[in-house]
Amino acid sequence: MVSDAHTVAADGQMSLACFELRGRFFGIDVASVREVVRSQRVTPLPLAPPLIEGVVELRSGVVPVVDLGRALGGECIDPGPDTRIVLLDVDGMSIGLVVEGATDVLSVHPANVEDVPELARQTGYEAVRAVVRRQDADPVMVLSVEQLLESIYRSALPKAGAA
Repeated sequence: MVSDAHTVAADGQMSLACFELRGRFFGIDVASVREVVRSQRVTPLPLAPPLIEGVVELRSGVVPVVDLGRALGGECIDPGPDTRIVLLDVDGMSIGLVVEGATDVLSVHPANVEDVPELARQTGYEAVRAVVRRQDADPVMVLSVEQLLESIYRSALPKAGAA
């Protein structure tokens, strides 16, 4: 079990901010989430790393935005009425994740949290840190915020063989 990677309450429960992406459910430790806001126009940031879509202006200032669909190796999210930006505070930085919709905050008992399957870990898969089993509902994939940041950093590196 991976409870060391999350904020755990005195009763052993872990709280996850949950959202939807392409019909799948993802969660992030609520300790990393500042707020969830309605989607808004993203202003492109010239010469930014490919995974940074641009910036949005919020009360707290200008925040870089990453489309979670692209960051997880898929296509960009099509904006819709439920599209949200999940604002994270990680390692002293603010970042916004565009998601298809915010669902809820889920309190999870550690017995329902499992490691990512061994085969996935051995092949270098690190985007999901854990899987939450839910009775009568699809599982929630707990994202590794650290791995997400690492993907953004790597997207800024020149491609091998590039001129």
